[in-house]
Amino acid sequence: MNAHRLSRWLLSLAIVLLAGCAGLTTDEVTQGEGDPRAWKEHRERIAGIDGWQISGKMGIRAPNDSGSGTLFWLQRQDYFDIRLSGPLGRGAARLTGRPDDVTLEVAGRGRFQAESPEALLEAQLGWRLPVSNLLWWVRGLPAPDRPRTLDIGVDGALERLRQDGWNVEYLSYATHDGYRLPERIKLSGQNLAITLVIKQWQPRRLGSTE
Repeated sequence: MNAHRLSRWLLSLAIVLLAGCAGLTTDEVTQGEGDPRAWKEHRERIAGIDGWQISGKMGIRAPNDSGSGTLFWLQRQDYFDIRLSGPLGRGAARLTGRPDDVTLEVAGRGRFQAESPEALLEAQLGWRLPVSNLLWWVRGLPAPDRPRTLDIGVDGALERLRQDGWNVEYLSYATHDGYRLPERIKLSGQNLAITLVIKQWQPRRLGSTE
């Protein structure tokens, strides 16, 4: 082998090895019976949903507390309005705002502000719920820019997600306005077990003409 061919072969080998190393350090590990291409198509379609209205129920189990209540969630791109009755607010609570500017109103206790919904709920109600991640998880998507392990079902949608110390199981889906979206979700982490049962989905693509 001449020097020119040898240098080309070595360069090709280096590219292959670097590509292999990049694959080993990816932030996303995908497993399960589903086709990765079907997951990619599903994820891209669902990620376009940047507005919704949800109503349903939420149940929470903690070491020294448990209960259930109703959930109403209005999302308009980066603005959210989440209303809860029952376990979170010990009666009623309303969480509103945008990233870095969050307000919590608790019945009989007043109005509180903070830079993150997690810090606010932990300070006032005692539970550190992954609200920022739930903006993604409730649609059946992993939160971006952080490591995650995904189990993909045969239909291309998530069956299980492990991210940021939480285990998220998608127990059932239904089609709403042409989108396949979660109806029953079970989350566990931070000494909490949470069940979301979504009875009504109204998805929207506010940033799109579709």
